[in-house]
Amino acid sequence: MASYLKPIAAVAGSLVLAGSLTACGGESAASDEKVVTVYSADGLKGEKGDGWYDRLFQDFQKKTGIKVKYVEGGSGEMVQRAVREKSNTQADVLVTLPPFIQQADGKGLLQSYEPQGAEKVAAADKDADGKWTSVVNNYFGFVYNKKELKSAPTTWDELLGGKYKDKIQYSTPGVAGDGTAVVIKAMHDFGGKEPAMSYLQKLQNNNVGPSSSTSKLAPKVDKGEILAANGDVQMNFAQSKSMPNLGLWFPAKAGGRPTSFALPYAAGLVTKAPHSANGRKLLDFMLGEAAQRQVSEVGGGFSARTDVKATDANATALAALMKGVEIFEPDWKDIDENLDMYVDSWKTATGS
Repeated sequence: MASYLKPIAAVAGSLVLAGSLTACGGESAASDEKVVTVYSADGLKGEKGDGWYDRLFQDFQKKTGIKVKYVEGGSGEMVQRAVREKSNTQADVLVTLPPFIQQADGKGLLQSYEPQGAEKVAAADKDADGKWTSVVNNYFGFVYNKKELKSAPTTWDELLGGKYKDKIQYSTPGVAGDGTAVVIKAMHDFGGKEPAMSYLQKLQNNNVGPSSSTSKLAPKVDKGEILAANGDVQMNFAQSKSMPNLGLWFPAKAGGRPTSFALPYAAGLVTKAPHSANGRKLLDFMLGEAAQRQVSEVGGGFSARTDVKATDANATALAALMKGVEIFEPDWKDIDENLDMYVDSWKTATGS
């Protein structure tokens, strides 16, 4: 992917920035009217300043004069951070993958706001009460090293083979959105919690260990440090532009079709946000037609708006990638209510 811009100074590293925000306190941050703070799951900011967020934040600042302060981590990590800060709220906008956006709502972290353009988002991709709206549509997937493996794996069972010993890694369920998606997909493909946990217990023999961030896995796959890992289509497609050995694939149960499910980046306005007005402006901007047309062209994802039909080269390649993949819809209500139980079952099965 071509580099469209250089990172702006306001978009800083997650832990350093987050620490400085906490140190300066809510009053100091709130006094600056030209700032909006975003807590987000990783994947939308480019490794070289060429991601959708990079272009979006620069264009937003140019139009409004509002600087974006950016904090990045796993979906669960961002929700947990916002919970810890409820008495001194730092974030204005929260962006996570399901089921963590539902979890954030359940913990009282989100206030109702329907951004301009939300009426063009499918009902399944937004909250009925306006607590959150998808801003980038996406699908769960896996990556593999094209150089070492020659051809993509096709089934879950292949990952149990000897050539994958200490060459598999997936991000941590309950912490990372894509890591939680591993459990969700396994339960769907294997027909329930128990057979899924039985499989993941076996896979642990080849797993090198946990990772709080999914985005860190693709570079390891590209270099051949590991041969396969979990991810998502938007993030990995964007990464593949600068990682020549990175291939995308979708595991299938033996004898079945490859499957995936929608895993959108969903955004909401944080309760007691110190810069609520700026947060609303940013959410409006995210769902604007111009930004939504850049989702595939710049970010390698899928527009959240049903009226934006991308025809760029990335959009064509993404459509070809998803051809033949069976898309299922998880029971997000069940997952939201039982997430802790599913994560505990995974920990028991894998000894994590």
